[in-house]
Amino acid sequence: MRKVKKVGLVANLTKEKALSCTSDLASWLESRGIEVLWEKTLAKKEKKDGLELSKLSSSVDLLIVLGGDGTILRTACFAARSQTPIVGINLGDFGYLTEVNLGEVYSALEIILAGGGKQSKRMMLEALVNTDEGIRGGFTALNDVVLNRADSQKMIELETYIDDHYLITYRADGLIISTPTGSTAYSLSAGGPIVFPNQDVIIINPICPHTLTNRPIIVPPTVTVKVILRSPKQGAILSLDGQAVLTLREGNILTVKRAETATILISSPHRDYMEILRSKLGWGSLKMNQCKRKD
Repeated sequence: MRKVKKVGLVANLTKEKALSCTSDLASWLESRGIEVLWEKTLAKKEKKDGLELSKLSSSVDLLIVLGGDGTILRTACFAARSQTPIVGINLGDFGYLTEVNLGEVYSALEIILAGGGKQSKRMMLEALVNTDEGIRGGFTALNDVVLNRADSQKMIELETYIDDHYLITYRADGLIISTPTGSTAYSLSAGGPIVFPNQDVIIINPICPHTLTNRPIIVPPTVTVKVILRSPKQGAILSLDGQAVLTLREGNILTVKRAETATILISSPHRDYMEILRSKLGWGSLKMNQCKRKD
């Protein structure tokens, strides 16, 4: 990681401790000779000058994001364009993306600012849609691209291709196209596999499919996934990282491929990914040698 001279602060202002923690953190950074820049909405609360997230991301050496995983997702698309690393600080428990706890903020940052933070380059997805009005594009996602049925109790039909080779026409409530980072998000709740985030693959996972043998599929990162909506009377909502962006109609084509940009996250120096999985999924942490029977 390049030497940190400027840090950008981003926070989820709906969190109770967001303002006080951000203010304390800014003072701590400035006492170490680091210039602090503020995201615009946060700066307004602090009565300071601020920058739009797009401008902030390209103006600093490091982004510190206080909130939850959703705040990271909101920041990721901007940070990826300038390849600015992100440190996530969770204002609750640590998350899959916001790994640093409040109680360890300063000890973790001491290590990270000294160059001891491990960078994790996370694959992203790019989506574009062919509609009756033309091509809509420029959509990127760190977690997932999702098609969900719109305003109907009926399943939708999704004709799906991989590199222009026909795969299947899903009859389902929807379809999740996920990165490894997103494998522990919506895809996991729909029965998808957990994939280590440093892998580069694409997960295709139907939501409540009509045919129970329609299982999640993992494909290489080099493929292009094409989905054609084949439901005459129903639309489908396209969402990226949980944010709805537009409605597809019959015959509209969604194309998803690996994005040219990636999100750079700095891992907590105090834990590894296995600990995060154990904590978030409620797995037991006893080691096997502690569970052996004594005969």
